[in-house]
Amino acid sequence: MSPDRETWVALSALQHLLYCERQAALIHVERQWREDVNTASGRLLHERVDLPGHDARPGRRVERAVLLGSQRLRVSGRADLVEYQREPTLPSGWRPFPVEVKRGRHKALDADAVQLCAQALCLEEMHGVEVPEGALFYGTQHRREAVRFDARLRLRTEEAIARMHALLQRQEVPAVPRAPRCDKCSLEPLCLPHVTAGQRRVHDHLSRWVDEEG
Repeated sequence: MSPDRETWVALSALQHLLYCERQAALIHVERQWREDVNTASGRLLHERVDLPGHDARPGRRVERAVLLGSQRLRVSGRADLVEYQREPTLPSGWRPFPVEVKRGRHKALDADAVQLCAQALCLEEMHGVEVPEGALFYGTQHRREAVRFDARLRLRTEEAIARMHALLQRQEVPAVPRAPRCDKCSLEPLCLPHVTAGQRRVHDHLSRWVDEEG
């Protein structure tokens, strides 16, 4: 599962990958982007949150727009917020608690949790302490959802990072079948899933026909 030494994966790419592999390739391989009302709203929310700075309260300090990276996993990006919670038993005296801000509401997919867990893996490597949990804040619901970084989620996260490395190394945009999620994707007019999926079906049919004839 060791990533290629020449490539680094953006933390945000993991959420794109788990939503749709084709979307991830369009954004991170072909560098395509198209904004709609939802993505614009999310961008404005993050612009308010991601202003670098910090504040402190008794037993806690909060850092905003924190740069993160993991040399082991070759992944990097920015955390919206990292709350450092006072723990005198630790050598540094503080334990990181990442918080990722999302525009919408809780989703059935674990893409948001994987992105947050990747932040935790970076923080563990950077600070040399275990980061057992963090939180997702959903703007539409105005509530914070705790996320426990258990063994299953950590494995899912490292697998997603490895998949994204492989996608970047292939430099290909895979064809995927049209799905209900396509209607909510801002890249749908660029992606054209109904066209590309059809092309893939024709290619597979011709390949099978050639194999049978051969």
